Amino acid sequence: MGRLCWAIMMAGALVMAANSQANEAPLAKKVLVIGHRGASALRPEHTLASYGKAIADGADFIEPDLVMTKDGVPVARHENEISGTTDVAQHPEFAARKTTKTIDGEKVTGWFTEDFTLVELKTLRARERLPQFRSTAYDGQFQIPTLDEIIDFVATEAATQGRVIGIIPEIKHGTYFKQAGLPMEDRVLAILADHAYTRTAPVEIQSFEIANLRYLRGKLGKDHPNIRLLQLLGDAKEEPYDVVAAGKHLSFAQMMTPAGLRDIAGYADAIGPSIRSIIPLAADGTLGKPTSLAHDAHAVKLELHPYTFRPENFFQAKNFWQGSDPKTFNEAGSIAEIRAYLDAGVDAFFTDDPAIGRKAVDGR
Repeated sequence: MGRLCWAIMMAGALVMAANSQANEAPLAKKVLVIGHRGASALRPEHTLASYGKAIADGADFIEPDLVMTKDGVPVARHENEISGTTDVAQHPEFAARKTTKTIDGEKVTGWFTEDFTLVELKTLRARERLPQFRSTAYDGQFQIPTLDEIIDFVATEAATQGRVIGIIPEIKHGTYFKQAGLPMEDRVLAILADHAYTRTAPVEIQSFEIANLRYLRGKLGKDHPNIRLLQLLGDAKEEPYDVVAAGKHLSFAQMMTPAGLRDIAGYADAIGPSIRSIIPLAADGTLGKPTSLAHDAHAVKLELHPYTFRPENFFQAKNFWQGSDPKTFNEAGSIAEIRAYLDAGVDAFFTDDPAIGRKAVDGR
């Protein structure tokens, strides 16, 4: 028996012993592997190289987070502040654009996509967001892609691979961009409609806000069966920013109650909570017992698409660690952890390393 197989088997045995009551059947006919920002453990996130690696490694969906340029083009970045994921700070011609803004109620200092035209953003190059854990060998090689470019790329890859590959775009900072005169929702729908591929391929639009998903549900109706909606859920104590901006109160914890889930089911097809909302960590950092979230979501016909599995020790429950170095790339631990959540009933999941996610699903 190989070392990796042995490590997976032993880690899995620990999970089974701790969570023998955890089994919950998924709603989905097939559990889907979502390439979180592409294969972001292996390439700079939100680049065509990252999406391509995810597809090559077996991802069913790739995820572009979307923000807006000054001239109204949706581009792929995790945040509109780009100093952490591009080389913008090394461009003296853009030095004067460094500023401080309030984004979703938080002060943020840096460079922001909405202060750049697409042509200007194309002069930047992506870099690794987590250099303390991951290689920087690809820094400086890749541009920021637009949603149009991503769709064309995925369509070509799907034809090459001979399989359908879904796209799960996230609308970032919806209220902020609307207030800035750069509303994203209709623009995203128009781009999806402009491409033959996304008129039929599976698309799932996601957001941490509520109002834009309700708006999209009204716009889509039943005329776009390939497009589904995913309500993302943040930290239990936090609130969606559109709720805050409207002067109301609704926490993510309240949204994860049975009553809250029934409300979500009225406009969304799935929820995307953090993985620890489904199986939290115990006080010692090991994997604890499952909550009722998976069962409660399935009871109202909501699929469960949690985020995010990562291959380094630091991001895994302590009982899956290999050695004591947080930076250790731990494939066996990640596979075992994912399988614990598969037993808990997830219908899809976001992973920074889709090859590992594929092994976790296919090797059961």
